Amino acid sequence: MLNRRHFLSRASALSGLAATSALTPAWARSAAALGTGVLPSLSGTDFDLTVGRTPFSVDGRASSAITVNGTVPAPLLRWREGDEVTLRVHNTLDMATSIHWHGILLPFEMDGVPGVSFPGIAPGETFTYRFPLRQSGTYWYHSHSGLQEQVGHYGPIIIDPAGSDPVSYDREYVMVLGDWTFMDPHRLFAELKKNGHSLNYNQRTLGDFFADAREDGLGAALGDRRMWGAMRMTPTDIADVTGETYAYLINGLGPDDNWTGLFQSGERIRLRIINAAAMTIFNVRIPGLPMTVVQSDGLNVQPIETDEFQIGVAETYDVVVTPDEDRAYTFVAESIDRSGMARATLAPRPGMEGEVPALRDRTLLTMADMGMAHGHGNHNSDTPEEMAPDSVESSHAGSHAAMDHGGGHRGHAGMDSTGSEAGHAMAGHGGANASPSSSPTVHDHPTGPGVANTATMPVSRLDEPGIGLEEVAHRTLRYSQLRSLAPTADHREPGREIELHLTSNMERYMWSFDGVRFSEVVDPILFHEGERVRLTMVNDTMMPHPIHLHGMFFDLVLPGSTGGHEARHWPRKHTVIVKPGERLSVDVTADEVGDWAFHCHLLYHMHAGMMQVVSVRPDPGDANPSHHSMHGDHTMTGEDM
Repeated sequence: MLNRRHFLSRASALSGLAATSALTPAWARSAAALGTGVLPSLSGTDFDLTVGRTPFSVDGRASSAITVNGTVPAPLLRWREGDEVTLRVHNTLDMATSIHWHGILLPFEMDGVPGVSFPGIAPGETFTYRFPLRQSGTYWYHSHSGLQEQVGHYGPIIIDPAGSDPVSYDREYVMVLGDWTFMDPHRLFAELKKNGHSLNYNQRTLGDFFADAREDGLGAALGDRRMWGAMRMTPTDIADVTGETYAYLINGLGPDDNWTGLFQSGERIRLRIINAAAMTIFNVRIPGLPMTVVQSDGLNVQPIETDEFQIGVAETYDVVVTPDEDRAYTFVAESIDRSGMARATLAPRPGMEGEVPALRDRTLLTMADMGMAHGHGNHNSDTPEEMAPDSVESSHAGSHAAMDHGGGHRGHAGMDSTGSEAGHAMAGHGGANASPSSSPTVHDHPTGPGVANTATMPVSRLDEPGIGLEEVAHRTLRYSQLRSLAPTADHREPGREIELHLTSNMERYMWSFDGVRFSEVVDPILFHEGERVRLTMVNDTMMPHPIHLHGMFFDLVLPGSTGGHEARHWPRKHTVIVKPGERLSVDVTADEVGDWAFHCHLLYHMHAGMMQVVSVRPDPGDANPSHHSMHGDHTMTGEDM
């Protein structure tokens, strides 16, 4: 792990590379180790995948991983659009397991979420997944059982298009980002539950206080500390788990293992970048080499050149680079809190290394992240704008189930206590006829012990590049710049809107939607087959959350757009980062009947309860509705996820 205190020795790195090379799948090994840039994969339509436990090491340090076919990451699965695939998953663990095919459109019974779409795969048993391939692009797969994803149970998927690929390239590399802990993940979660700040070693110090007092005055410095204390947060609470605990990986290799992809000068190289980390949002750049983004979450976008982008957990980006110099370039994936990085090399010859940049100054939260003073604060500053402590709304009363959004008692978004549809009227809530903008929206908030803070003036932040990237000198990608290459087939205005709040109590490490953790949810979020729904998410927490909807893509509602024809090229995604204090809307066409998980993809947030179920009910005119299994009243715990 590269951090401020030390760099691991090169001798350790060499021994680590030797130790891990047998476990690392061939496609993920450095070109230097393979002696070729061609990376083999498992392809075809019929597969046998075995989940088991295998010794594993990172940068020479021994550990144990949950693997698929004995490797970390799991084998690259290469499919072709239009085929039907059959995958027999054999469980040799002493616990249940599962595989979720992230971003893949399929029957909900094949989605692989225990307790929602199937029972899970018991020890010693085999489950057969079978589904047609209705799409192409870069995707991935991972366990949805317990915390297995944290310890290696993930792998990449490439689906080649049935026709011509609109992206031209000479060679490609798959870059699977990960975070690895040598701590048992259940112990790590227990530490977070005891004290949500316990694994954040990037906190401000007494020295920082004196520095703030010298620069801003003693009163301002004291007021700032009182404000953060009232919220039971600190401005360094950007990542729950930092580089002091995590080793950051690319294709299962630590930074000093130096994964290398070879190129010839002038080649167009396609990098398929997948964030398969459990908890880490990365900022990705290749110093000295511009990147052209051509795909987001598996779907083609109109090409846009940038120098750096933020990739949330579970997001994928395909970029094309064209190195034209005879030198090595360093691929950098820096953690959002800048406590560590994963790195790799693109080089014309084996054994070359580019300059590895130092970690940048730590990032701090600002007033904009509180959903209050949205004047584009400076995340690179150790002196956030001053704000009066009593201006922060904090609520500790009520219960998980008692929430009022102006529509009465609710147990979940869009439904009242009887299970009937409630939703919000489109007018006045950024609906189809409203223009999403940075104007604050006044609204009611959920309450209860799981809601420690609320964003009193949430705004759209789609035109911001992400925490820590506002002040960098080079170009940074913003969601507002993305445009779908192909127009969406459904550009209807939504018929209704559902507002959902992302809520937390960091001190107790409680994460939820609308103040209700998943184990206490009674009813699903109800969609009707074929309808167009606007789902508006308000982030009342002070952390970014990559929110993922299973089974369907959604259209990101861009600022300044009024829908209709303009919406035809809104970017389509399966996962989106909702920034602190942000109000973000997506439009969903409910065309996939069944029960679908909807959750934050930060693993420990989901495990703690930030999860729901979207239930798409069949059209009443369906002549044979019995083949649709509906979400029942079962109760799940974090262990079931």
